[in-house]
Amino acid sequence: MRSRFRSDRGLTVRMRVTLFLLGLLYVAFVAALIVLLKSWVLVVVVVAGMLGAQYWFSDRIALFAMRGRVVEREEYPELHAVVDRLSALADMPGPVVAVSEIDMPNAFATGRDADHAVVCVTTGLLRRLEPAELEGVLAHELSHVAHKDVAVITIASFLGVIAGLVVRFAFYSQLFGGGRRDQNTAVVFAAVMGVSAAVYALSFLLIRALSRYRELAADRAAALLTGRPSALASALTKVTGDIARIPSKDLRTVQAFNAFYFTPALGSEPGVARLFSTHPGLEQRLAQLGRISAELGEAATPGKAD
Repeated sequence: MRSRFRSDRGLTVRMRVTLFLLGLLYVAFVAALIVLLKSWVLVVVVVAGMLGAQYWFSDRIALFAMRGRVVEREEYPELHAVVDRLSALADMPGPVVAVSEIDMPNAFATGRDADHAVVCVTTGLLRRLEPAELEGVLAHELSHVAHKDVAVITIASFLGVIAGLVVRFAFYSQLFGGGRRDQNTAVVFAAVMGVSAAVYALSFLLIRALSRYRELAADRAAALLTGRPSALASALTKVTGDIARIPSKDLRTVQAFNAFYFTPALGSEPGVARLFSTHPGLEQRLAQLGRISAELGEAATPGKAD
């Protein structure tokens, strides 16, 4: 399926490189799991089952975690109308529309492909944005679906989640059962924890690097599709400012899904967390939209050379 969202070769290359590198990590990680569980059959069944569940049911998992629910056209007619218009403009299937009744202004897209996509917005976002701003945000989310980076991020995130679980399992097994194990077993557990921690750290960095670029790509694609980069810039400024005023304790419960959000759930003083953010800084995003606005303005000038 090809949409009218402008293709992004840089994003495609980065997605392929990220998946390749994560694949290499995956091989090493499975070997560590086999050492830990001493059964390659069990490892294959467990890992394949969890990967399949995350790939096939990622939309339901995300909606459940964010307290989102699918809404019908009669309930949110204006929201459905914007999504339908953008889907037609982009020449792509219309996604399922959902709403999360939380005050944090944000939006996200999830799903394994365009035919099984979900776009969810919070009531906090709907309450704060003007129609043109909302259109820009929704175009941004639809571009994630069209570029297929939602599915890539879902798969890429899986390895880090499993690695983190193994680290915890190995740690608590060693902590509470250390007295019953010999020295060789303790060395094996330490090695497994080390490998799992390394896999988690590397996958964490790879995912963040890809995520920051894909957000810029989505901003770019949305601005070009709607032809109104200034509206998207206004939405970014408004949403980022409002999120910064939400107490940090209220943001912690949703920060696990930052990679999927329109803007990250960071407090007013993110500190070192900004260095590992899933999104580029607001200044960088606004600068890009400013350049696109200038380009579109030049293109619209009569008699201007191409």
